[in-house]
Amino acid sequence: MLSEIINAISNLFNQGGNVLWAISAVALLILLLALERVLFVTINFRKIQNRIIENWRKRDDIHSWFAYQIRESILADSNLQLNNALWLIKACVLVCPLLGLLGTVTGMISVFDVLSYSGTGNPRLMAAGIFQATIPTMAGMIVAIIGLILRQQVLRLVRKTHSRLAKQLHFETAPKQIEGAS
Repeated sequence: MLSEIINAISNLFNQGGNVLWAISAVALLILLLALERVLFVTINFRKIQNRIIENWRKRDDIHSWFAYQIRESILADSNLQLNNALWLIKACVLVCPLLGLLGTVTGMISVFDVLSYSGTGNPRLMAAGIFQATIPTMAGMIVAIIGLILRQQVLRLVRKTHSRLAKQLHFETAPKQIEGAS
């Protein structure tokens, strides 16, 4: 059973060409970046969040305009930490369909090259070549769709974590501007 799966994957990579390897590398990168973000948010940031909340609760002044500015600074910094690699996941997702298109174009060039030698009298050869040329597009689209879903799930986790932190940094009164401060 396992050998059949390995043979099918090997056959797909042989048919898809070199671009399929690049799409696979980008897919692995997306997976690793998403896993890193999930681990950071669930393990590392939880410790950071606990320290931030503990320091906030130790403050004597949590109702002034200055406290409000400190809170906003803390939230902005935590937002940057939480969203750190999401732009790279998005870029990888955007690259996948383009890599698939590149594989299709290079595959079609090789199909036309073969057809120039053998002529157009063999429809089976043409169909096999076109099939081979469209595999990278399919792979690029599949990786992009899965990458979008992964990114959205990670983004949801990040937003939920950031919202939870904002709620735990209590600020009960509206900040009042101090005269002379701008």
